[in-house]
Amino acid sequence: QVQLVESGGGLVQAGGSLRLPCAASGRTFSSYTMGWFRQAPGKEREFAAAISRSGGSTYYADSVKGRFTISRDNAKNTVYLQMNSLKPEDTAVYYCAADPKLIAWNSAYYTRTSQYDYWGQGTQVTVSS
Repeated sequence: QVQLVESGGGLVQAGGSLRLPCAASGRTFSSYTMGWFRQAPGKEREFAAAISRSGGSTYYADSVKGRFTISRDNAKNTVYLQMNSLKPEDTAVYYCAADPKLIAWNSAYYTRTSQYDYWGQGTQVTVSS
């Protein structure tokens, strides 16, 4: 069992930046593939980014590629989402998620919410125009 706690959300102007940390409990953080998802009002939860257990592989949704960066610090049990050049359409609740399954990296798997066993409560990001 792992608990995930996101933070760092808030209100930012278009073009601004935010960094979202997600802290995980437990001693096996380095064995989890981690992902970030987001959910805007009235819309389904959608994939944003994923990172492999070692941090050596990453994958991004087209909508955030080149603007967002996912990273992790296994010593601190934390995964980050650095968001730059924010747009009003990035407004959403952002969730981090953990997949404990020890399978080979396959970016296609990690875009699916069903791939992840553990979820945080989310943090609100609002981008004003």
